[in-house]
Amino acid sequence: MTKFYRLRAPRPSRYTGNLDARHKWGSLPGLHCSECGATWAGSATAYPGVDLSSIPERGEYERPRPEPFEEFVRLRERVRPLVPPGGQLLPGAEFGPLVGSATGTFSPLFLHFARTKLVSREALEQLQAAGVRGLRAFPTELRFRQKKHPEMLELEILAHGKLHPDCTPQRSPPCARCGWDDFAFPEEPLLDAASLPTHTDLFRLSDFETILIGTERLVDAVRRLNLDGADIHEVPVR
Repeated sequence: MTKFYRLRAPRPSRYTGNLDARHKWGSLPGLHCSECGATWAGSATAYPGVDLSSIPERGEYERPRPEPFEEFVRLRERVRPLVPPGGQLLPGAEFGPLVGSATGTFSPLFLHFARTKLVSREALEQLQAAGVRGLRAFPTELRFRQKKHPEMLELEILAHGKLHPDCTPQRSPPCARCGWDDFAFPEEPLLDAASLPTHTDLFRLSDFETILIGTERLVDAVRRLNLDGADIHEVPVR
C-alpha cells in the first residue's frame, strides 16, 4: 500500500524568505450562513492559473468581506468554469498570479505560507523528471530585492482526500447549508484510504486545506534529490 506523508515548513529554518504579496484577481468573499450562524472564510487554496480578466464582475472579487450564502454561491459559480475540474471553492479562495515583493532566501520547496506554496523551477523540473505526478506550478510576479535568486513558481495544489472518522470521534457534522465544519486538526491524524487520490502525488486535504499531503513517490524523489524546505512525517491510512 502506498504510504502518505504530511509536508510542512521546517521549524526552525535556515531560509529567511518572506513575501509581501497578494493574488492578482482577489478572492471569493467570506460567507455568512443564516442557518448555522457562522461567518467564515476557511480556504487555504489559491488558484494562480485562474485569470478573471474576462469576467465583467471581476471587481466583486477585489474586496474581502462576508456575503450571505446566496450571494457567495453566485460569485462562486461565476468563476467555477475557470477553475481546474474538481477544484474546491471555499470562501476566501484566491485567484491569479502572486504579485508583490520577496525578500530573503528561499529553499527549493518553500512551504512557509498556508495558502502560498512555492517551488523553484529547477526543483519542479527535477521532480517531474523523477516521475512525480500532478505537479502544476505557475509564474509569479514577485519583485526580489536581491539580484541573484532562484526563479520561484507557485504550486497550484488542489484538495483531495479526507481524515478518517476514527481520528476525530467528537467531530460534529458540518452545516448542511454552507458546509462549515468546526474542528481542530487531530494530534494523531489518520487518513481515509477510500478518499485518497490516485492521480496526483501532492494534494491538500479536502476537510483541512492547510494540511499538505504527499505520496511515497513524491517523498522518495524529494529525499533522493536533496531538496530542502520540507519537514516530512508519515501519516497512517485506514
